[in-house]
Amino acid sequence: MIAYNHYIKFIPELENDKKVEGSFSDVVTVQESSHVELDEELLYQLIFPKSQGRDLTLFSNREFNNSDKGKLWVFKVDSVVTFFWYSGTMKLEYIRYNNFTETLLRYWILHVVLPTFFIIEGIYDFLHAGAVEVDEKPILFIAPSMGGKSTMTDYFMKQGHTMISDDKVATFQKDGKFYAVPSYSCHRPYRNMEDLGFFIDNFAHAPKIMHAIYALEGVERNKEVTIRQLSGIEKFKSLRNAKEMNLFFHESIQFDYLAKIAPKVLVFRVMVPWDLERLHEVYDMICTHSKGVK
Repeated sequence: MIAYNHYIKFIPELENDKKVEGSFSDVVTVQESSHVELDEELLYQLIFPKSQGRDLTLFSNREFNNSDKGKLWVFKVDSVVTFFWYSGTMKLEYIRYNNFTETLLRYWILHVVLPTFFIIEGIYDFLHAGAVEVDEKPILFIAPSMGGKSTMTDYFMKQGHTMISDDKVATFQKDGKFYAVPSYSCHRPYRNMEDLGFFIDNFAHAPKIMHAIYALEGVERNKEVTIRQLSGIEKFKSLRNAKEMNLFFHESIQFDYLAKIAPKVLVFRVMVPWDLERLHEVYDMICTHSKGVK
């Protein structure tokens, strides 16, 4: 399958993952390991308690503050699966545990482990955002948790807009421009735990230059829909709050990356009345506004 503009090659192949279409930049192999347990000493660890109901732990055999070639990284999903890889390679191996299923393997590799891998290996950085195309140009929706990103993304998709991502947007810089990368062709307008959602056909197939970012802010249901451009520290804070996968040992790198995005990508605050019956007004306003963004 293709995810994050890479061909994700599962060995052995997973059910329904044999057909590969479209273009991609590289291959990431995900292979079941012959190891029962890793025998290297893992002195460094970072715990993420109760993510999707499970404890997650990132380990390494060296200090976290670099990605030297050959460095071992281990990502454990409690009672389901452990993934590991060596920096500088495009191969992830996994060890299954009692609660392992192919569905859970898909979920954790696509939703959490690959983004972590791409950040650590310096391939992408991520924004916690939904993203769609308007006139074939990527626009992103950012907001606090439960702030309407998924609802807005879903509404645009129901109007026929191509999805880029409904939760995590991979980004990269090339020639001074910042690109949004399609995630994977599943849509989850709800937030059930360990559920990738349902397959969609109308999915972007290649990275494109980010056109604009819309920061959603809920207001009382009788308030006016307004859009204003952000600048300075307000703009940077909005981007900082939208960071995804905040790994403390990459904090300075991610800070520098956001500082580079800020002057290059326009960010707008959208006042969104907290009333689903008025979503069409917000939709019309954003579409009209986006077309005028240069």
